[in-house]
Amino acid sequence: MVDEVIETKDGLKLRKLVELKTDTAEEYQKAMLDRIEYFKDKNLEKSQFNSTIQNTVIQALSTVLDVKIQVDKALGEENMKKVHEFLDNILLFGL
Repeated sequence: MVDEVIETKDGLKLRKLVELKTDTAEEYQKAMLDRIEYFKDKNLEKSQFNSTIQNTVIQALSTVLDVKIQVDKALGEENMKKVHEFLDNILLFGL
């Protein structure tokens, strides 16, 4: 693409388009698509690691919550109140 630089009275430089090739837009589009693919691949590499860590943490938390629910069911309501009071006393004493 050939362009001509024009300077205004204020010193502002403007580029005047002199010639436009028909394949210039296609070249720019191809370059943009290549960059998009490049960054998409880079993000997939990063997110593979992040997804693995996230999935592991979420799975661990889910397992802990399931165990807590099963313990709550096994102990019953009265025993759960006693356990909660005991834990509250320990936590308050520790502070």
